[in-house]
Order: sequence, then structure tokens, then C-alpha cells
Amino acid sequence: MSAANERPDDDAIEDFSRRLVEVEGVVKTVYVAGAGPAVVLMPEMPGISPDVLRLARWIREAGFTVHVPSLFGVDGAYPTAEAGTEIVRRACVSAEFRAFADGGTSPVTAWLRGLARLAHAECGGPGVGAIGLCFTGNFALTMALEPSVVAPVLNHPSLPLDDPAGLEIGEEDAAAVRDRVARDGLKVLAYRFDNDRWCTGQRFAAYRKLLGDAFDGRVLDGGCARTDPPPFFADVVATPHSVVTAHLVDEAGHPTVKARDEILAFLAERLNPPGERADARTP
Repeated sequence: MSAANERPDDDAIEDFSRRLVEVEGVVKTVYVAGAGPAVVLMPEMPGISPDVLRLARWIREAGFTVHVPSLFGVDGAYPTAEAGTEIVRRACVSAEFRAFADGGTSPVTAWLRGLARLAHAECGGPGVGAIGLCFTGNFALTMALEPSVVAPVLNHPSLPLDDPAGLEIGEEDAAAVRDRVARDGLKVLAYRFDNDRWCTGQRFAAYRKLLGDAFDGRVLDGGCARTDPPPFFADVVATPHSVVTAHLVDEAGHPTVKARDEILAFLAERLNPPGERADARTP
């Protein structure tokens, strides 16, 4: 949906170019900014919030071309509890997503892989980074079925909502991802808080079982999460959850800021040509 710019807490997204991107006949809005190798940053519920855009800007400032696709919600809107709850409800019944157990792989991931191909063709470099958040967390793993995706990052992956040990991926796709990770030596970086009820230790254990040592799951103390996040996260999510967005504490040396910097370093290591890796910038 189009960007919201009526309320002071909204983000007008004026420093990104707004593109309409078509993949196999399906058109979606994508916000693009920066220069350098491409990174696809998928939004978390309830949409492309100011905190998601803050992360996108950090990625841009680190020397990448960030692509933020609009998948649900109102682009740029501050996450309120009432509006966010309705967006979650609609997404859970959408044909594009598989929010519950036994649903398999969300169909929207095919479109996201197409976006990665287009971004790689435009931006060049060794490949593309894919960062999922919350509802889209596992999508970054499924995107690794696209050969251009070489740096998948799973932040607090929350699907399926009704199975804390589930992975929101069909058996065939899971086997293909496992094979691709083993064949190409990919690493999968992931983050969660230790007391997150939407992304549990059971889920990380399932990733480890699927991917073995290729899965680098990092767990932060939930006590360090921001205590005054936007209303959707305070009242609906109601648990430490969004490590590098809504629950990040923007203070030097803070564990959530260290997580952000680790993600940027992970992207730089895999996306920058070898001679340029030492020049990767941090915000």
C-alpha cells in the first residue's frame, strides 16, 4: 500500500525511490536506496514501519543498495495496535502467505526470489543479501533457492504462528535449501531474544537440525530489549521480539546494536568483492 505521511510518527520515505517491480506478471511496490551490492530487506508486521526504514538506511549507509518490498500494511506507518492487528488478520488469510503449520512454503517467496534476480542483475557483485523480519523471517531462507542469494539473515522468524518448532517451508523446498547450503557453503545468520514467545528455542533447534553447522543462531538476553516499543509491539506482540528494529536500543555498545553491526559485517563479507571488504562502512 502507499506510504502514509499524515501523522508525525509516520515516515514519508522521501529518501528512497519508489518502483513498481513486476515478477511473472505480479507487480509490487519496492523502495530502493543506496549504491553497491543489493540487499532485499523484507518488512516485519505490521509493515514497512519507521523502525524497518531505519534499518534500511543503516544498510544503505554501510554501502549497499537496499530494496524494501511492500508486502502488507501501510508503507511508512507508525505501528499502532488496532491497525496492526487488522493487518495481521488479513495476512493470515491471504493466499500469498502460509501463516500456520502444515501450510508449506509461502507463495510470495517465489516473487521475492524474482526480485533478488532483478536486483542482482542491476547491482552486480557476488550476490544478494536477504533479510527477513518476524512474519517474513523464514522467507530469507527460502530465498536461498535463488542462486544469487548468498547472504540470508533470519531475524526472529515467527511462522508458523501455531507451531513453535515449525519452519514455514515445504519438505521439498527444505531439502533443496539444505542441499544448496551444503553445496555452496552458505552460512545462515539468525537472531532472537531468549524469552521471545513468537520465535522460540524450539524453532532455532529445528533450523539447526535442517542446516547443521551452517546455521548460526544467536540469542540475546530478552532483558536488554527496548522497554517502550511502538504500541503494536507493546500490546500485541507483548514480548521481546524485534532485535534490530522495534526492540533495538540505539546506544553505542548495546547488544542489539552489536547484532545490527554483526549483520552488516556478514553482508560485507559475502557481498563485497574481496578487494573492497575492508572498505565496508558501519553507521
